[in-house]
Amino acid sequence: MPGRSKALIFHLSDIHFGLVDQSAIAWAKAEIARRKPDAVAITGDLTMRARHREFDAATTWINSLDVPVTVEVGNHDMPYFNLFERFTDPYRRFRGMKDKVEAEIDLPGLAIVSLNTAPRAQWRWPWSYGYVTDHQLAKALKAIDALPPGTKIVVACHHPLVEAGTRGKALTKGGDHALAEFAKRNVVAVLSGHVHDAFDMIAKTPNGPIRMIGAGTLSQRVRSTPPSFNELHWDGNDFEVVVRNLEEVPTPDMQIDDVPEDAMPPRRPDEPVAPVGRVPAEDPPVH
Repeated sequence: MPGRSKALIFHLSDIHFGLVDQSAIAWAKAEIARRKPDAVAITGDLTMRARHREFDAATTWINSLDVPVTVEVGNHDMPYFNLFERFTDPYRRFRGMKDKVEAEIDLPGLAIVSLNTAPRAQWRWPWSYGYVTDHQLAKALKAIDALPPGTKIVVACHHPLVEAGTRGKALTKGGDHALAEFAKRNVVAVLSGHVHDAFDMIAKTPNGPIRMIGAGTLSQRVRSTPPSFNELHWDGNDFEVVVRNLEEVPTPDMQIDDVPEDAMPPRRPDEPVAPVGRVPAEDPPVH
């Protein structure tokens, strides 16, 4: 419609410095410099094992992007080898980019708001699963409710906000409740990563449907698609999603239609696989 503000957002996730795909991040950085998106949302897992050298590389790369950037915390970004630091100062290694961590980005008529889904610990294993705590949800809702009336909202988080996967296993605790709360508000999409394949699906809630958009990975830990990121074209009312990848695979072939339990390649018949079906013959390294 005439008069509505348009925007271009690049949605990156799961870069995993320490096991990054160098050609993929060089290409992504070049595309950011060339296209000058209005914002870049990076939905977590900047590193592989939260090592200092991995954070140093991530900080240098992210700070070199000459556009507004917001960064979410992923489960791989929590201190992995230092449990004392994990519990007492878990975000210490983000200090070089602290102005971008969970930063709200305000565009004309559209805002990106953060939701932290990566806890220090939880009463289940593995701790890598997502968890929307009451505190973190309240923080996100407070930021949303403080926005000017009529503002459309994009929520950025690391874990997909779904409670059950293909085999009924809990994934993101509190995810269903968070989606229901967002559906009461002007939230047009929830961005996430974590599973290393892109997706674009509608979640049903008691308060109406809400869109969930997932980005793939820019690391060597591919699942069933080549490294990619999302281009989100905002027309003032809705998003068009284009999954960008170096192999020019069409967007529908890059997207899975269900959320898997983890980022590992599918190894069972009932696991979601993108139509492109690029499942590696061997599981990629994890260290």
